[in-house]
Amino acid sequence: MKQAKDMAATDGETNVLRERAQGLVEGWSGAWTFVVAAALVFILLASTGALNVWPAAFGFAALAAVVLVRGMLTGESKIAARTAATQPLSAAALLGSGAGLTILNELPDPLIIIDGTGRVTLANNAAGALVGPSPTGKHVATVLRSAPLITAIDEVLKGGGARSIEYSVPVPVERHYNAFVSPIETEMQVTPGIDPARRRRARPVLVLLHDVTDMRRVEAMRVDFVANASHELKTPLASLSGFIDTLRGHAKDDPQAQARFLEIMSEQAARMRRLIEDLLSLSRIELREHVRPDSVVDLLGVVSDVTDGLTPLAEQNGVEIAVSAPANLPKVRGDRDELGQVVQNLADNALRYGRSGKRVEITLAPDTRAGKPVVRMSVRDFGPGISREHLPRLTERFYRVDAAASRAKGGTGLGLAIVKHIVNRHQGTLAIDSEIGQGTVFSVLIPVAEDKPSAIQKSSMVKPSVA
Repeated sequence: MKQAKDMAATDGETNVLRERAQGLVEGWSGAWTFVVAAALVFILLASTGALNVWPAAFGFAALAAVVLVRGMLTGESKIAARTAATQPLSAAALLGSGAGLTILNELPDPLIIIDGTGRVTLANNAAGALVGPSPTGKHVATVLRSAPLITAIDEVLKGGGARSIEYSVPVPVERHYNAFVSPIETEMQVTPGIDPARRRRARPVLVLLHDVTDMRRVEAMRVDFVANASHELKTPLASLSGFIDTLRGHAKDDPQAQARFLEIMSEQAARMRRLIEDLLSLSRIELREHVRPDSVVDLLGVVSDVTDGLTPLAEQNGVEIAVSAPANLPKVRGDRDELGQVVQNLADNALRYGRSGKRVEITLAPDTRAGKPVVRMSVRDFGPGISREHLPRLTERFYRVDAAASRAKGGTGLGLAIVKHIVNRHQGTLAIDSEIGQGTVFSVLIPVAEDKPSAIQKSSMVKPSVA
């Protein structure tokens, strides 16, 4: 891609030099023809004695100077005319500097205008998060890193008609866009010698992007919910149906059997309720996963609230929950309820599956990731541990190391999947380490809240080119 941009720049410079040489030749050729003809006339008159030699030479020199200067000016004007005809129009020339730019900057969808050389002429406010600060003058391939979109733009720049494509951006969180790419037809002054192909290359191109991530996620959520619910609800529904038939049949006059079956039915109904709640929670989180939270949260306060609520369950299982954190722990940027759900799920897992170790440790500490400050939260149990081959799949939906034991302990198989998606939304990372007989450690890294807004957040407007 860089090679293509360098070649385009080289071609542009070559065309400019060629236009300049052609204009100078056209301007000077007429002047030199007149000078040569005048010289022949003066020589003929001087040789026949009709004119005095020295006054004739002086007059010829003055006339030649005037003609050559006029020829030079004529050549420069032709160069300027050709350059103006082939040079792409600026944003100011297209929209003016008043209401047009204001309207574009108020649009909710990203809009970008590209000149005939493939460089950004204008980007409205909504495009700032995609193209970054100060995109004006940069080649479009350096600010919109999507091969399908760049291909569509190149085809329109080469003279193609308007087209619409859908593409996705996989990082940092997958997002889907619908892009409308169209040439902008402008009235250009007709200049002799400018071929139509060159004029077509000089026309600007409009790129309008519409974020369809929510729409795609809703569609996926519906499909996943139906598939997962139908699969996971099948067993408890079958159990309920069987117990109802039993109560209607031979157990209708057996009070002891009725009490036992009703207890089991209550457990199955509770399991179905937890499953549906987790599925809905996971769907809501996935729907907003591409939108980063903007609140400032005290993670130690979240951990304290969750552990206070888990204390009765921990005492019931004979497990001690220990929390440790430094006094100057920085705050993080996130959603308090979702971060509470992360702590709740990880601590609940540690109590359910690691209670044989009789202790759960939750540690908070400042750390760094890729040179940026984060807060590391580690939840450790001292239970039986998990085999290494299971670790990569623990965050998959409904993946269980021991399905029977998980269901018996009330697990839905969605807790760690929910944790993973919440951490992704917070632009954090989740790591799992475990050894058989030594317990398991879940580590979550959440970025620290910035003291000042980023460059993109500070910029209220991406200024257009006025050149």
